[in-house]
Amino acid sequence: MHSDQGGPADQTTEANIRALARAQLERLDADLRVLSPLGIERAAWGWDRHDASLEAFHESERLALKAIEAAGEGPGWDEWRQRLFSEVEGRQALIAWHAEHRAHAPHVHKAERAAFAAALGVFAEARIPHGHYRRLVSAMAEALPWLLPEQQPGSH
Repeated sequence: MHSDQGGPADQTTEANIRALARAQLERLDADLRVLSPLGIERAAWGWDRHDASLEAFHESERLALKAIEAAGEGPGWDEWRQRLFSEVEGRQALIAWHAEHRAHAPHVHKAERAAFAAALGVFAEARIPHGHYRRLVSAMAEALPWLLPEQQPGSH
């Protein structure tokens, strides 16, 4: 279990986990900023392909959130979630996301769900089993294959 009284090795491990997650989230954020309308469509297609088991997806989502809270990282996740929201759906939405939202709202909402799930998976990756991480990022991995390098886009 997580302890605030952990030794130097535990503190270093936690710092490394946070740093890796932050770097991966920055990469995800940067990729979402330049995602083309075709990339948004591909993420939406991925959502349709990979959400066949919505119950299992929600199980992975709950597990990730529980792991984040147990590690005391809830406020950090909330900050990333709000940042992502403002970039894909809020008043300051990125141009491609905003344009696609006006033209093809249903598939943009699916791509948004895929983006949020991927961010959650990346944030919690070191704290959850890989199968749950895979379930959370698989839809967005159709547009951003680096999220699941062991899986070719379009396969599953």
